[in-house]
Amino acid sequence: MTYIDSAVLNLVERLCRRFQVWTGRTNVWLAFQLTNLSVIVYFIWVADLYWLSGDFALRVFVAFFCGGVFFMLTRTVFKTSVEAAETEAYRRAAKGLRNPRRIRDAQLRIAFLTLSILLSYPLWFAYRILHLRFIPLIVALVLLTTVILYVLASDPLPPCAGKVREWLRGLAPAQNADTSTVPEGLVRSRE
Repeated sequence: MTYIDSAVLNLVERLCRRFQVWTGRTNVWLAFQLTNLSVIVYFIWVADLYWLSGDFALRVFVAFFCGGVFFMLTRTVFKTSVEAAETEAYRRAAKGLRNPRRIRDAQLRIAFLTLSILLSYPLWFAYRILHLRFIPLIVALVLLTTVILYVLASDPLPPCAGKVREWLRGLAPAQNADTSTVPEGLVRSRE
């Protein structure tokens, strides 16, 4: 399973670098956005469980649990900014060091990758046969967490503007140049 993890990690790192070349955004920024998405999916899942249960004690437990999770998120994930994390990643890459998460989080990545693969059929079965509505949200959370772990273990490229931004900036002067060649009287008549 270590070889599969390494192959998936190299593929994700290549995709993250391609994403950075096109957009100028690093894997750290992408992981932050995916984390925000997973938090939203998590709270949707919990709200679904909350409204499906008729038991008052379960509803109180779910409300306190969500409050605790939100409190922990403000202390951990939402504590540092994306810019600070990107600066640290750039500093590490400039020194020639690899991302420590490549080794440190390997067991966690392998566990979630295994969950993603092994639980796919039982969860599909539970959704199709037992008609449990919340199963797609569980699958989405497991897959999002797996992707986030792989994206966080990737190393970014040095800072760049991104091809899409450069392309859009290239369009802006062309639009201004078109109006500058038109005689002034015609420009005013258009307005």
